[in-house]
Amino acid sequence: MKAFFALASLVLSSSLLSTSALAQRGSADGIDELPPFLRPSYPPPVLPRNRPDVPREDRVLKKGLLAPSASDRMAFASFLRTKNTGLIRLLPRELNDSVLYRVPQKLNIRGGGAYYSFAFLTHAYGYSSDIELDRNKLTAGFAGMDYGMLTNIGDTPLEEITLDDMRTRNIGEYRPRRSEPEAREAFRQLNSGRGMMFDGFLYRRRVPVQANSTYLLRSISYDRSDVLVAFRVVRQDTDGSVILAWKLLKRYLPPKVKRNS
Repeated sequence: MKAFFALASLVLSSSLLSTSALAQRGSADGIDELPPFLRPSYPPPVLPRNRPDVPREDRVLKKGLLAPSASDRMAFASFLRTKNTGLIRLLPRELNDSVLYRVPQKLNIRGGGAYYSFAFLTHAYGYSSDIELDRNKLTAGFAGMDYGMLTNIGDTPLEEITLDDMRTRNIGEYRPRRSEPEAREAFRQLNSGRGMMFDGFLYRRRVPVQANSTYLLRSISYDRSDVLVAFRVVRQDTDGSVILAWKLLKRYLPPKVKRNS
């Protein structure tokens, strides 16, 4: 019996040391690989259904750490007159998310300003978040069976990207998976090197940040939202944050999924 408790203590100590090492390294990928009982976690996410408690923001913030600069707003003033457009700043998660990375809290917002929901216009994590900035990479798909896909289409003006464009045709017609096993397999495929091909572009869950580049995003959040978005990395600031000009190409009906009993 003493030998059993000694062995159990050794295993637990090793697990905790591994957790500490991963947290110090700041690797989100490493954290994802930990067993659930060792992962740092947020409170349960809220499921928004046009509820008044969703902390919606203006399409362009003008004050605070999340606001683009006045020069950014001026440069895109004409673009922002178009319906379903916006200009946002994403903060690097590794420097601002006090829950995961144990850094000083700069914003009273879940996710530290590293997330954004194009469907619900909020940086707060948990409201059908569509995109994340972490360690100079952009990521889609975060909770449960939700998944998303991103691709970089190069230095292309956002004004050129429409639903009639050859670059958006098949990704725009993509139908979300309808069963839990299929949804989880889609997540695994996008999270691996295989990705998915649409319209001649390889889509993955995670892609590098590249300034002056335009990206396409399809983000699927079951029972909550499904959006196709084109956005451009306008620039990257000295603090690692990025300014994104975005254009909502299509909002689909929230998809349903048949869950395993």
